[in-house]
Parts: sequence; C-alpha cells; structure tokens
Amino acid sequence: MTGGSSVSGGTESTAFSIRDFFEAGRKSLSLRMVAGESFLSRTVEEPLVNRPGLALTGFFKSFAWRRMQVVGNAEWAYLASLPEGEDAKRFEALLERKAGFFVFTGNHVPGPKMVELAERHGAVVFATPLKTRVFARLAALEMERLSAPRTTIYGTMIEVCGLGVLLEGAPGLGKSECALGLVKRGSALVADDLTMIRRDVSQGCLFGSASDSTRGYMEIRGIGIIHVPSVFGINAVRGEKQLQLVVTLKRFGEVKGDIDRIGSDRKMRKILGVGVPNVILPVSEGRDLVNLVETAAQQEKLLLAGYDVVATLSQKLHTRAEKAMLPERNGK
Repeated sequence: MTGGSSVSGGTESTAFSIRDFFEAGRKSLSLRMVAGESFLSRTVEEPLVNRPGLALTGFFKSFAWRRMQVVGNAEWAYLASLPEGEDAKRFEALLERKAGFFVFTGNHVPGPKMVELAERHGAVVFATPLKTRVFARLAALEMERLSAPRTTIYGTMIEVCGLGVLLEGAPGLGKSECALGLVKRGSALVADDLTMIRRDVSQGCLFGSASDSTRGYMEIRGIGIIHVPSVFGINAVRGEKQLQLVVTLKRFGEVKGDIDRIGSDRKMRKILGVGVPNVILPVSEGRDLVNLVETAAQQEKLLLAGYDVVATLSQKLHTRAEKAMLPERNGK
C-alpha cells in the first residue's frame, strides 16, 4: 500500500464466470447448487436473462443459448403437462444446443434425470425460492455489475460531504495523511492508495471501491498500517461510492501556469469514457490540504445543485457596472 503515481491502470476484462455470479449473488438471490459444480468456471457469454419457453416446445430459431436460462412457473407448468419422460427430453434438447447455465425459480427443482443430463453435458443448474420476476430483475443487476468496464487508479478515495472524492498525485504529497484528516472530521474512507473503478453503464457514472483484501486499511508514513473501522468506528468506511470529483495534488512549482484563480476554468478528467470534474490543488509547506479538499467538495455540491458561484458573482458585477453607467448616459 505504498504511494504511487496517479496513472490509471489498464481496463480489466469484463468477462466473468458462473462461479463469480454464484459467489456474488448466493445470498441476495438465495441460490442453491443443484448440478454442475465442476463446471462453475464456465464463462457467462452473454450477461442477460432468457426465458426458454419457446425452446422447450421445440422452436429453436433465435434461441439465446449463451444467456442464463430461467425456468419459472410457466416453463415448469408446461414441462409438468408433458407425458412421463418427455420433460427430460425437452430439457436435453436445450443442452444439446449448448445452453449451459440454468436457474429454476419459485422453489421448483429439476428431477434426477434432468440433473443427470446437466452433469453429462457440463451444464450448471441452480434453484432459488424467489419469484421469477424478482429473480430476473436482481440477477440482471448483478450481471451488469460483474460485466461493467473496470480499471484501477493509484489514488485514495473518500466520501467527503456526501461526495465520492478521489485524491491522486505523486508519492509523498500527503494523499493518505489528507484522507486521514478528513476521516477524523467525519468523512469516510473508500479506498487507500489503490482504487478500483467500475462504470455503471445504465447510469453513465463511475463507482469506486477498495479491493477485498485492503478494504478498511490505510498506510500512514511513520505509523504504519491502521484499520480505520477499529480506530474510528464502522461509519468511517464505505464499501463503494459514486465518484463525483477528482482532486489532483501537484507540487506548487509544477502548476504555475495551471492555477485557476477564480474557478471559471472547469476541468474534467476522463475515466472509462466518463467525464469527472477535476480540481488541481497546488501543494506547498503550510497549506491545509484537509480544509482545501473539504471546501472543494462543498463547492462541487453547490455546482451539482445548480448554484454557480462564479457565474453569480459575474452577474452581480455586471449589474453593478450597468447601474454605475446609467448617470453618465442620462447626463449625456
């Protein structure tokens, strides 16, 4: 957890396995393994849900076999209406057309013959007590999260004034110390030193988090590794937070030509194709970075609320100048 540069890492692969889905949604989706535990490493080729009703009747045109096949009440009722043994044959027809990921909803569980066929064809089958519409909605959200574009950024992320703020900059500029000061003033740590960023495709925004192994930990030079929730309480840590502001720390001599004196030059930082407001703060001896970052976050909240301080001041000055010129015009 040593300090690093602010250069982003490469975008990670968005592919995920059935095991990833199972581990991520086992509790929230109440998933139970029925068959195919040996095949959990299979890749989910299309992170979408498919209802195989038509395919079970024998119509396979445009059959979406790459997707998760959800067998709900309608499919189960149809299979139950078939002559004995025919339900297994219809299920096998799906397996023969490469379908390899099934979830039976509403407490329905496939019989021994279906389980045997799934194992023979290398398919994975889960069961859940959830209703189909509930499961389909939650499963789609989980798969979207797992398949979202991701990257890593060397920087410390905190929640300041309700906003997700990423602190980035060269080693030794005090990112972690600044974050620690903010936490002591009521902010919350998201990630120290290395922040995992994912893009939420549906909302067009970014979310930051720490890796599972480093969540809640910080490295402070001279002190070492600290466990933030143990020192400051569980409310001093956030699991994931929307990224709404990037604060770049630079040595004063590196930003002589880039210092924005009035805040009219609104910079944006592109991460995974999403623009995030970017504030550059010069670092020099005696500057109170904690106060500056907190103020930058509060300023961004005002902008998000529609209040542009610079525009408001500019309008006031313009109005004042217009009033001052009126006597001169009237005198003429």
